[in-house]
Order: sequence, then C-alpha cells, then structure tokens
Amino acid sequence: MTVYDELVARGLIAQVTDEEEIKELINNGKATFYIGFDPTADSLHVGHFMALCLMKRLQMAGNKPIALIGGGTGMIGDPTGRTDMRQMLTPETIQHNCECFKEQMSKFIDFSDGKALMVNNADWLMDLNYIELLREVGSCFSVNNMLRAECYKQRMEKGLSFLEFNYMIMQSYDFYNLFQKYGCNMQFGGDDQWSNMLGGTELIRKKLGKDAYAMTITLLLNSEGKKMGKTQSGAVWLDPDKTSPFEFYQYWRNVDDADVLKCIRMLTFLPLEEIEKMDSWEGSQLNEAKEILAFELTKLVHGEEEASKAQASARALFSGGNAANMPTTVLTSADFNDEGKIGILDLMVKAELVTSKAEARRNVQQGGVTVNDEKVTEPVTFYEKDVFASDFIIKRGKKNFRKIVVE
Repeated sequence: MTVYDELVARGLIAQVTDEEEIKELINNGKATFYIGFDPTADSLHVGHFMALCLMKRLQMAGNKPIALIGGGTGMIGDPTGRTDMRQMLTPETIQHNCECFKEQMSKFIDFSDGKALMVNNADWLMDLNYIELLREVGSCFSVNNMLRAECYKQRMEKGLSFLEFNYMIMQSYDFYNLFQKYGCNMQFGGDDQWSNMLGGTELIRKKLGKDAYAMTITLLLNSEGKKMGKTQSGAVWLDPDKTSPFEFYQYWRNVDDADVLKCIRMLTFLPLEEIEKMDSWEGSQLNEAKEILAFELTKLVHGEEEASKAQASARALFSGGNAANMPTTVLTSADFNDEGKIGILDLMVKAELVTSKAEARRNVQQGGVTVNDEKVTEPVTFYEKDVFASDFIIKRGKKNFRKIVVE
C-alpha cells in the first residue's frame, strides 16, 4: 500500500486538487508541505492532534513538513468555522503562545538537520506595506468569490469586520511566500479551510504563471478534530499542566463506541491490518479498543511511562482500587469553614471540575456527581476533614475525576 493509499484508507483525505500529481509527490517523498496553527492559546489541544499526527506520518515517509505558526494572522483573527469574532490578543501573548507551540510540536516532528521547518508568518506579514499588498496581492482576489466562501457567508449575518475579511488574503500570501522561499509545493488543512487554501494556489499561479508548481490538499482535520478536542469543561490540552496524562487518557478511554475505530485509524500508528481485525469487535471488545486508543495516544503525547501510569490508574479506578496516579487536588485549612467542613459545590470548584458553584449545583441536581462511586443527591452536602484521610474520589460525568487530599 502506498503512503497516499494509506491516508485514504485511514479516512484522512476529504478532497484534493490534483490527485495524480499529489500521489507522485507524497509516495516518493518529494512533498514539502505546510500546515498552519494559529496561536490562540498557550497550548495545542487535541483539535490540532490530527494535523500533528499527519505531519509525523508524512515525515516518516520522507516528506518535509513546515509547521507554520500564525503569529501574524493571529493578530487579526480567523473567521473560519466561527459565528463570532475572536478576542484580539496582544503581541506579547501571541509570542508567548508561539513559543509554547514550538516546544510541543517538537515531540511529534523531527526538526533536526533540516528535516522539517518551523516558521512564523509574522516574519513576513508584519512588515508588509499596505498599499503594496493591495496592489500586488489584493488585485488577484475577487470579492464576489470571497463572499461565496462558506466561512464568510456564515459570518455575514452577524457582521463581518474588514479585519476578518482580510484573512483569506493573508493565508493565501502565506502559501505564496512559503512556495518562493522554501519550495513548499503542498498545503494541508481542514475541510473548512478549502476556500482559503484554493486562494493560495490561485495566487501562486496568477503571480508566477501556470508553470508554478503548487498543490492543495484538504484533509478532514478541523470538523473531526474540533469535535474531538472539546469536552463539557473545555479543551483537552496537550500540555500536561493543563490536561494531566490521566485526564488525557480518560478522554480517549471514554470516546463514543461509534467513534473509537475511526479514531484508531486516523490518529494511531498501528498497522491497518491490525485495525481491520477490530472491525468486528463489539460489546466488551470495544472497551478493549478504547484502552488501546487511549494508551497509544497518551504514549505519543506524554511518553510510554506516563501512558502506563494513566492506564494503571484508570483500571484501578474502575475496579474500585486506589488510583494512585490520577489528578489530585490538595485542600488546606483555609478551604474549610469554621465548623471544619467543605461543601460539595465548593469542593467541585476547588477541584476544577466546574468553573462556578452554579455549574456545580446543576451537575449535582442532574445526578452527574459521585463521591467514591456513590451519587451525591443534595447540593448542600458537606464533608469533614476526617473523610479525606482515606481515598476520596469525586467524579463529574463519565470523564472527569479528582482525588482529594488534605495538606
């Protein structure tokens, strides 16, 4: 099976512009491709995970990845897939986020000896002359065509700022610049990026002629990745200080039955032959598949040792044992009231299982909170210090756990 055929078999490719040429490049290790990451937070999350795995997979086949950090485009915000405008970030925040991204990406991609590049589009976008940009780049874009793009049509009803309207031009200019400077001949992105990516291909052809070689591949990244990257309490981060290895493991351990094999195909590096044997699995076998998925992805992000610890803790938790390595919240004397007690609502907020007492109250009233596997039914439930001397495990929903101890 060729590299390209494997991408198709794993369910990654949604549509392409020139399949035969793309096969030639990818299968023979001749692709220099880029994927962009806007630094809107100080950590990547599992919404980016599919893109990182794809870059790793293609690099292993001899192709050269370019990780493009959107330090420049991050200054104006991306309307793609959104119905409201992103909050504007300061240059200092964007720079900090870029540095965090670089460190995390290095776990997936080998940047040594020129095998991959990491670039920041602030290096060329921030110095652009506005009049020159309008004259040299803006003239290549049809406003009518831009307004037909789905990402802009969705925003028109609520109001599309001129700032956001420039995003397609900025992203297209990225590909144009990367093509000229680094020989980047291919771009990857989510299916909701298709219009922006086609803009880059057309810009290269209009500015450099039909002989300029630029391919566009759109992969099913964002629609699936963003779905997988969200839980009730927010994003699942790759930074262990934001989402612990145990929480990361638990997230994948609890994916829906209908999604587990799809995730294994798309995200793990297990051989397809091995995955195909799981197609007939059902019932308890699907739980085994979920354990395989959770372990493989936790190993990839946090290392085999942390993955083994997370797996052992998860199994202990479900068997009623002591989950030694699960996330722990430490209480101090200041967390208890004058009677030496703490309420379930305060406890949930302290454990970062919810963001407010109102949210905690709703979870309790809806029957979604347990302590040591016993459902908490009253929002006015209180606990004395002594109960924390032995294992005290609070659970919200199916995926969120905390062990509580007293300092």
